[in-house]
Amino acid sequence: MRNVKRIFGAVASVALTATMLWSGATHAADQTLRVGIMSGEDEDVWRVVAQNAAKHGLTIKITTFNDYTQPNEALARHDLDANAFQHKPYLDAQIQSQGYKIVPVGYTYVQPIGLYSRKWHSVSALPDGATIGVPNDPSNEGRALLLLQQQKVITLRSNVGLLPTAIDIAQNPKHIHIKELDAGIVGRSINDLDAAVINTDWAIKAGVKIPQERIAQEKVEGNPYRNFIAVNTPDEKAPWVHALVESYQQPNVHAEILSVYHGATIPAWDGASAIAKQ
Repeated sequence: MRNVKRIFGAVASVALTATMLWSGATHAADQTLRVGIMSGEDEDVWRVVAQNAAKHGLTIKITTFNDYTQPNEALARHDLDANAFQHKPYLDAQIQSQGYKIVPVGYTYVQPIGLYSRKWHSVSALPDGATIGVPNDPSNEGRALLLLQQQKVITLRSNVGLLPTAIDIAQNPKHIHIKELDAGIVGRSINDLDAAVINTDWAIKAGVKIPQERIAQEKVEGNPYRNFIAVNTPDEKAPWVHALVESYQQPNVHAEILSVYHGATIPAWDGASAIAKQ
């Protein structure tokens, strides 16, 4: 009987140890991720992402920003594990100026930038000497000027790539004045301008009517300005990165994007969980 008790006690001890190890492993797999996004509609989108991520053992803690420069600063300081707010030309410009070691890991959506006006109902109606507001950060100013060229308002020098500035304007037949403003200010200044090139998220925040006040929009097909989730380079291959991207690239997130942005923002992933290296 004594031997049986010993055996039972040993088995119970092993079982308890196994339970503790299993519980510890489960707990270790759980992880809280700090993700930086822009405030506004994206908060609704990421609530759905967080629900999906919970199935992977991930808890998403969202930090919101109102300035494009802050999310990358916070990521580089490791105050965030990931952010989701930018496109490749913007990140490239930030890396060039700030030296960040940040990489894209999964597409989110594309927000076609638009030209808006409350004074004129078409691009052709813009008068001689009109003032057009554009974002003043390198990638979005370049994007704005490329849209104006696409609409034949101006002509840029050849081979300017994706980052032209006002000094790259080669032809300006209507003598357009380009007014450079912070991306968050352009939309709020629309009443003082003949027209303004405004990022979709800032247009919504500024109360600009989409599509009623939009007189032109960049093409969606082949658009190089798809937004993505980004992480610090050493984290690129971490298991949680794949789980985070997979949690985003789901049908319920697709539906939420179309809903909260009223169709002005378009999901941009094609089923691949990661961005192909360019």
